Order: sequence, then structure tokens, then C-alpha cells
Amino acid sequence: MPKEVSQIEKTRHSLAHILAMAVLRKYPKTKLGIGPVIENGFYYDFKLSGSLNETDFPEIEKTMRELVAQNLKFSGRKLTPATAKKLFKDQPFKLDLIKQYVKEKKQLTAYTSGDFTDLCRGGHVKNTSEINAEAFKLTKVAGAYWRGSEKNPMLTRIYAVAFETRKELDDHLVILEGAKKRDHRKLGKDLDLFIFADEVGPGLPLYTEKGATIRRELERYVIDEEIKRGYRHVYTPDLARVRLYEISGHYPFYKDSMYPVMEVDEDKLVLRPMSCPHHFMLYKSRPRSYRELPLKIAEVAKLYRYEKSGELTGLMRVRSFCLADSHIFCTRERAHETIREVLELINDMASVLGLQKEKDYWFRLSLGDRKNKRKYFDAPKDWERGEKTLRHVLAEMQEPFIEAKDEAAFYGPKIDVQMKNVLGKEDTAFTVQYDFCLPFRFSLEYINERGRKEQPVVIHRSSIGAIERTMALLIERYAGALPLWLSPVQMFIVPVGAAHRPYAREILGALKNSGARVELSPEHETVGKAIREGEMQKIPYILVVGDKEIAAKTISVRARGKGVLESTPVDQFLKKIANEIKHRK
Repeated sequence: MPKEVSQIEKTRHSLAHILAMAVLRKYPKTKLGIGPVIENGFYYDFKLSGSLNETDFPEIEKTMRELVAQNLKFSGRKLTPATAKKLFKDQPFKLDLIKQYVKEKKQLTAYTSGDFTDLCRGGHVKNTSEINAEAFKLTKVAGAYWRGSEKNPMLTRIYAVAFETRKELDDHLVILEGAKKRDHRKLGKDLDLFIFADEVGPGLPLYTEKGATIRRELERYVIDEEIKRGYRHVYTPDLARVRLYEISGHYPFYKDSMYPVMEVDEDKLVLRPMSCPHHFMLYKSRPRSYRELPLKIAEVAKLYRYEKSGELTGLMRVRSFCLADSHIFCTRERAHETIREVLELINDMASVLGLQKEKDYWFRLSLGDRKNKRKYFDAPKDWERGEKTLRHVLAEMQEPFIEAKDEAAFYGPKIDVQMKNVLGKEDTAFTVQYDFCLPFRFSLEYINERGRKEQPVVIHRSSIGAIERTMALLIERYAGALPLWLSPVQMFIVPVGAAHRPYAREILGALKNSGARVELSPEHETVGKAIREGEMQKIPYILVVGDKEIAAKTISVRARGKGVLESTPVDQFLKKIANEIKHRK
């Protein structure tokens, strides 16, 4: 059955049509793209016949409100391909869609409101009198390639938000204003953490020394913590033969998001989009016994996926990323306890990162569809066993979760760890997957207690997901003021005058010897300016030294956000800092 469309979705979809009408009145020769509903609003893509920026929004919104006030009706009708092509003969992007829908054997429909007709599947209000003309707002302009491909024309995308009441709109605009200040893309620039360069390519971040420090601390934490818990960390290549992904079955499903095949010495190689086949080869490198299981192979793996240009979002969605990845080979009987251990690891690591369950992240049980044998591996009993195991573990641990049909991986059900970014967009941060398909495809085996060969189950999992995305989420979560152990610069020493610099350098050396990341303020910079700079860079501790501190062998400590100076013996401060860093407080 088709999904029921809510009233607010109908309102947002109808407003997308109204936006197109308003833009056509300003620019009559505009070519129309698509105008879907998105979370909290909608957008519409245009090939404009003139320039447009956010200063034009008041005029367009005024036209939209005038159109809403006309109580326009929405009426739909089915179209034949010939009629559709004739109706949209001057709209090349609509003709492209018509061609696609005909190929997919989808019914063509058009909806008319006033003098405007759009190719559309429906889901509108009956009349614009149902729309609150004071509860929508255009928010931004962005560039978007047609169909998300750089090979296609660049269109102008106008975003908007819409709600049922003015209060809901105002509340959301307040959230958006706050979100701008926490956006990791803005903070990444302000705090000098990472950049993107056209010459390098979209979706390929370049990390400064400070950004690299955050990455390195996250990677060290993952590796150290996982090794403590019995994981065997490995290194495997960033590319492989295409044949490897044909065996796994990934190639048919992922080839559109994989980089082009490289032909080298009559061999076909490809940058890897996932590391599981590599880890399977390690498992297969010698015979395995049940006594070795569960075998936990882990890696902070460099992966490459060709994300569409329109979907690239700072560090949240990139084309080159490192995944804190692992594949656990276990018996069916031990899958339950293995999954439980994985969830405990995820919860523990999230807690260290300062993320709260149900507030910052939550669990989703993603299920398959037995009838869809094209999308999912055909093994009904295994699917039942896998879904039952995952559901049972979540229930046993009393973890709140939601279920989502048809969201599983092609090789098995999974538990998705869901998070929202600062703009409220939900995404899957990382997953725990129950896999019975790939062990079969790769003929993975172990010798059981009876001396017979048996197929293991593989639990795919990530402890903190992609380092890039986790980094982005943490920057936004803390508005750039990262915990001490993650801060690129942990302390900033500010001598009151030139005479106090030798003592400041002594403190600098002692702190560096203790393993802390510390900087000394530049010469000839005033105390006030240096402190302001340290605060702007969100450095956890600013240490001021003058005559009084030299005489007492102390430092005056200014803790981030507190603005209070307290005099502390150097040795005492060193112990305090070392403890905070060691325990990642």
C-alpha cells in the first residue's frame, strides 16, 4: 500500500508548486527541475533566465502569499507519454523525467493550480485556502547539479521551510539561527581545522595540523579501546580487484557509488567502498577452528565512495573517509552475545564522547523484505534468525528502538545507530549488521567441535562510525569547544610581559614533556588580545604568568567558559591535566 501523505507534507508539496509559479512570474523563461518535500520544508530546482540571491526572497514570498490568497485548486490527471511530451515540450528537465518514467513503466501524472501545470505524482492540498500563508519562509539558495551529476547542468536550488502555524515557523527559525553558529563547516573554517580545495576535488577534505590532531586522537582512542576488548587491528589495501566485489555481491549494488575501474597490466582494480572482502581474505588465509571464534578483525579503514555532488555536506558526507570498521566471525550460537558486546562497546564509546542515548543517538532495527529477492539475499530462514537475534538483544538490554522495514543491507538485517546533525537532519552514523550471505559467497568455514566444516556468521560493526562524520557531529555537539583530550590546542600560555617569557617557556617545556598540546602567545601581543584569541580558538585552559606567579612558582589558570583566574602550583596543575587527558574526561 502507498504511504499515507500527512497534511503538512501536502502543504509543503503544494508550496513547492507555488514557489515555481512565483519564480516563473519573475523569470518567465525559467526551466523547471524538481520540487520535493524534505524534512521541515521543501526545495525547487530551477535553470533561471536571470540572477537570483537571498535579497530577492521578500519579493518572491510576497508573490507566493498573493497566489495562496487566490484560493487556487489543485487538480490532477493522468497523461500518456505523447501528451506529456507535448505539454512539457519547452521544459528539457521535465522531458528527461518523462523519458525515465516511461522506461520504468510508471504512470505519468500532472497537477494544475491556476495557470500552472507541473509533472507530479501528487500529494497536495485541495485548495490553497488550507495553507497558512504566514507559516512558510524561503531560507537559502544553493547550486545543485541536475540529477546530482557533475556531468549535468548546474541548477539553482531554493530551499524553504513550512509549518502549520506561525509559532512553529518562528521556533524553527530560532533553531536554524543557533544551528548556523554550530555548523561544523563554519567552525571548521573559524578554528582552522580543515578545508576543501577545488583543485583537489569536492568531497575530499584536507586537514590542517589542528584538524589532523582531532582525527588522530579519535583513531588512537578507537584502536586502544578495541585492542583492550580483544579486537585484532590490521591494515589492508585501499584498492582491490573488481572480482573481489563481484564475489561479495557488492558490485551490482554499489557500482554506481564506486569510483571507475582502473585497468592496470590487464587487471581491473577499483578503490574500495568497504573493507569486508579484505577482512574475509585474512580470515581465509588459513584453516580456522571453533576455538578461535569469535575472531574480531578490525581496522580504521580508508574507503572511497562516489557520493553525488548535491549530497556532499562538509565532513558529514564525503567521498574519501576512514571507517572504524570491524568484522567479527562467530558461530550462530554465539551471535547473540557478540552483538550484545558490540552494543555495549558502542554505548561506552558514545559516553566517552559525551553523547547521550535517545538525545544524541538512538537505535533502529532495519529489516529486509522476503518478497524482494532482487534486493535481498534469498534465505528466508536466515533472515528470520538474524532479525530475531537482533530484536532479542535490543529487548534484553532494554534499549529503546524503532523498526524500519526494507532498510536492511542486501546481505542481512542490521541495527542502525541514528543521529541528527545540528540542522536536524537524521542520518545513520554507523551500523551493526548480521551477515549470513557473504560467508556463503566467500565459502568461509571453520572446524566445529565434531571436526566438521561449518559456516560462520559475520557481524559487521563500527564502533564510532566514519571518523569524518563523527568529527563533524562532535564539533557541532560542542560548538567547537571540544573536551580537553580532543582539543587541538589544550593550553595557551600568556606571559604578562617580556620579562615573564623565560618562566613561560619553562612551563611550556614542562607541559610538552607531560604530553600536553600547548602553545605560547606571540611576542609583543598584549595580555588582553592574547586571552581573547585563546577564547576565540576555544582553548580549554589559558595560563597567565606574571611577577606574582614567578615568585610563588604558580600559574594563574583561566578555564574555558568560566572566566575565573585561580593561582595553582605548577606540579598540581600538571597532575590535574594529566588525569583529565588520561581518563578522557
